[in-house]
Amino acid sequence: MPLNKPVISFYNKRIWVIGASSGIGLACTKDFLSHGAKVAISARRADLIQDINDAYPKDQVLALTLDARNHSELTNAYKTINAKWGGLDLMVFVSGIYEPMRADNFDLSKAKNIIDLNVLGPMSACEVVLPDFIANQSGGIAIVSSVAGYSGLPKALAYGPSKAAMINFCENLYYDLKPKGISVYMINPGFVATDATANNDFHMPALITPEKASEYILDGIQAGKFDIHFPKRFSLFLKFLRILPYSIYFYLLKKFIRI
Repeated sequence: MPLNKPVISFYNKRIWVIGASSGIGLACTKDFLSHGAKVAISARRADLIQDINDAYPKDQVLALTLDARNHSELTNAYKTINAKWGGLDLMVFVSGIYEPMRADNFDLSKAKNIIDLNVLGPMSACEVVLPDFIANQSGGIAIVSSVAGYSGLPKALAYGPSKAAMINFCENLYYDLKPKGISVYMINPGFVATDATANNDFHMPALITPEKASEYILDGIQAGKFDIHFPKRFSLFLKFLRILPYSIYFYLLKKFIRI
């Protein structure tokens, strides 16, 4: 049984994608639009989201430039969505910072920046939309976390904890919101070929395109899944690792991850 109510169609659904200018967010935006959804697109780069806005009918897309770390900008964007479309059916939070970091180059200022966007950003967006979702007993929240949040991985000294926090946050959200008729989607991708991962100097197992990631995400939402993780050949391996004793976990991590 799916943990959320299946979504039969995205046609005419009102969807807000935060982090829509590139990577997974851009791919999801294009796929939602191709399914006939109305999509509000947000990112810091006004020029990039304006290009998307110009490529689709004006009644189908709404470009809203913002910094997802700025609560007032999120609030004002949501007010604009409500004024134009009379509500929202699904919020998809994709924005995030990935920066490789290990103990020998730990930088607290960079770590704070990662936490500010990857953790406080989704929390801030949820505070904006939740009052209406709860009042209406409907809506959906999808948050892109990462398999890096399953357990400690090399070069993820700040990124990993930020994603672990989002996994825990989604689990708590689901428990609280399921009785209120609100769907929660916890999205944990493996390695995806984006601008953020392009600078990695190590082999990325099971690397997939943003378009493939979007396919997994939309299929998962339509199927009503809570735990949307992919690609399975990699994500299931990491799920297995985290239940092992630490002596075995660290041995296998060093043997197979090789970072």
